[in-house]
Amino acid sequence: MTTVEIDVRDLDRLRRSGETVTVLDVREPWELELCSIEGSRALPLDTIPEHLEELPREGLLVVVCHHGVRSARAAAWLRARGFDNVVNLAGGIDAWAREIEPSMRIY
Repeated sequence: MTTVEIDVRDLDRLRRSGETVTVLDVREPWELELCSIEGSRALPLDTIPEHLEELPREGLLVVVCHHGVRSARAAAWLRARGFDNVVNLAGGIDAWAREIEPSMRIY
């Protein structure tokens, strides 16, 4: 399975430009309580299959987790099911916090 990635700076630029971008956060609820990207949709990794029909097939679908490992797995799984619009956020929320939103909590 192939995973396509986007870095945090490109995602930030796309979001600021008004592009249609859905950020899908696949972390666990306790992680979401610590920090999240504003406007992201929370869907824990193991619940994705039961919510597949709710995910957008138009616009960019960016999957995020803590460091990018779980989200890479989720993005590859979604691509294998026909989601050509899905990419993984390289470095995850940790990279987002360090490079884009330095006031965000890091864990």
